[in-house]
Amino acid sequence: MAKLFINQAKQYVKGRPTYPPELFSFIASTTPCHQLAWDVGTGSGQAAVSLANIYKKVIATDTSPKQLELAPNLPNITYRCTSPDMSISELESQVGSQCSADLVTIAQAMHWFDLPTFYKQVKWILKNPNGVIAAWCYTTPEVNPSVDLLFQRFYCVDAEPYWEPPRKLVDLKYETIEFPFEAVDGLENNGPFRFNSEKLMDFEAFLTYLRSWSAYQIAKEKGVELLRDEVVEDFKRAWSEDGKMEKVVTFPIYLRIGKVGSSQIK
Repeated sequence: MAKLFINQAKQYVKGRPTYPPELFSFIASTTPCHQLAWDVGTGSGQAAVSLANIYKKVIATDTSPKQLELAPNLPNITYRCTSPDMSISELESQVGSQCSADLVTIAQAMHWFDLPTFYKQVKWILKNPNGVIAAWCYTTPEVNPSVDLLFQRFYCVDAEPYWEPPRKLVDLKYETIEFPFEAVDGLENNGPFRFNSEKLMDFEAFLTYLRSWSAYQIAKEKGVELLRDEVVEDFKRAWSEDGKMEKVVTFPIYLRIGKVGSSQIK
């Protein structure tokens, strides 16, 4: 899977939505201290940049050096390329010591992780008991009824054979993902809590977003072009029907959030 994200790195940066300030304000309100945040699967650093406005130090890690090359540099962000099966000793040398992090974030990536191994790392590095883990995903975009109808057919029928099984966790808004953490103070549960990301897109940007999908890349490697000429023309007609070539596209975001609490490393 890492190879796919290397191939599509530039399209990912251009085509994917950013995350709203309200999301980070909400997350930051749950951590008593704002010293160290670890952004896992940072990709091109979208979440890391927003975290850097709140936390004194951000360590942003990814297994793809190509993605990290496209990440913006800020003085309080350190980017690290880590191995997919990072050990606790590597975690300590690359990120921080035991019980040192106030926050661990994972933006649109946790469904790809080996969760039992990852959660051991999270519980090791987060401050106990109030260190917070926040993981979110975004589901299919909302444009207008005509585009949305075509999109659902494209997503659920054309692209469906090329989605890998972890994608189902995103379709289910992370509701069913394993999440062994306590509710943070002031919240009754771990979510998912909904936020909206809005992105101004023209038609070419919308196509770039579709081409950034892992399913699109997998299909292409198998010799299948999902965005055939007739498919693009159908989308273009639906996109253009209101005469406006730029549109505000809404991406629903679903957040799971919790704290270490009394949980122990096993």
